[in-house]
Amino acid sequence: MYRMIYEDLVRWKCSESRKPLILEGVRQCGKTYLLKEFGKNEYEDTAYFNFEDAERISSIFDTDLDPHRIIEELGVFRKRPIVPGRTLLIFDEIQFCNRAITSLKYFCENAPEHHVICAGSLLGVLLSKPYSFPVGKVDRMRMYPMSFKEFLIANGEEMLCDHVESTELGSTSLVPFSMRLSDYLKRYYITGGMPEVVKEWVSNKDVRMVEKIQNRILKDYVNDFAKHAEKDVNELTQIWRSIPEQLSKENKRFIFSHVRTGARSRDLEKALEWLISAGLVHKVTKVSGPMVPLSAYSDSTVFKIYFSDVGLLRKLADVDPGYMLEQKEEFKHFKGAMAENFVLNELLQMEKQPYYWHSDGNSEVDFVAGFGTKQVPIEVKAEKNNRSKSLGVYIEKYNPEVAIKTSMNGIGRDDNVISVPLWMIWKLNDLGS
Repeated sequence: MYRMIYEDLVRWKCSESRKPLILEGVRQCGKTYLLKEFGKNEYEDTAYFNFEDAERISSIFDTDLDPHRIIEELGVFRKRPIVPGRTLLIFDEIQFCNRAITSLKYFCENAPEHHVICAGSLLGVLLSKPYSFPVGKVDRMRMYPMSFKEFLIANGEEMLCDHVESTELGSTSLVPFSMRLSDYLKRYYITGGMPEVVKEWVSNKDVRMVEKIQNRILKDYVNDFAKHAEKDVNELTQIWRSIPEQLSKENKRFIFSHVRTGARSRDLEKALEWLISAGLVHKVTKVSGPMVPLSAYSDSTVFKIYFSDVGLLRKLADVDPGYMLEQKEEFKHFKGAMAENFVLNELLQMEKQPYYWHSDGNSEVDFVAGFGTKQVPIEVKAEKNNRSKSLGVYIEKYNPEVAIKTSMNGIGRDDNVISVPLWMIWKLNDLGS
């Protein structure tokens, strides 16, 4: 299945300043499959090594970190030489071999002719700790679950995607396609972007199998808690299970005491940071205003927590897929959470780090993100794009160059306020050009 990050890998290969590449990403978002496809399509040969439960491979790094010796011995191990520029060398689950990570420095300095890519589902956890990391000696990329655009392409809608791409924000020319696109988005809310789940949906349209795969992925994540964070496993599990409930609240702010009665932030902060570093959840902090840089005006103690994948959020919350297709009143708060989580995931795909704004009163704007020199407020509605008092307060206070209202089908432009359908949200990248 098509992944947009593939084009970044091609650029990496062709770069004269190429360094060993670290590809980070949450478990089962498709890293291994993508790298093998990249090797098959772009190189004459691929040398793939997985460090999980492979002590014989790890032992090759025990003697010293001379890349030429390592390359020679890896070639002997696979019974085929590793040729510079012709062989793609893949180190998968590299977090299981610390010395292999350290060796990347020497691959960069002493063997730059070799094309090396490393991947791992928990690299973020490892790299967040004090460690002999090859700073400045590696390139890094972050991979996420499939975006909505990738979901459309997987469903055979390349022409529709091209049409959306060629349309300006706020243009009403997409109105004839709005029902078709919104139907796809509702189904994306059911499946999310995990490649195995999307493949099952595209192939068979079997919701039961979709949910079976999602259940297995969620169980694998919980198993990772026990395997890699034994001391904090209870706290990790409690936070994990509390997120759907906290997002269903009207203000969606994450409250530690809602995780466990009487719990304080210091009791759970370490476990939450583990989940963030693992890429399983994303933290969006409050910002006091659209100043530059936004990070300097954020309050790290006031934040919301979202899931890495909207389909897994739905499944962990045990929301029946039928609710995604209906507009029942009792579902409106969680449908809002789903829409916000979706928009956040799409912004992260654009390499944006969004914040949210809350006034001294009760006004709140869901996201504020930088696009070029613009600090753009983004208000999210699950269905109808009604008037927003909060966005009006923000506009009156800060007079932004552009503001975004997004809902299922609202589309148009009113002065500096652009109404963008949720199914077109990836086009916000145009704001930075």
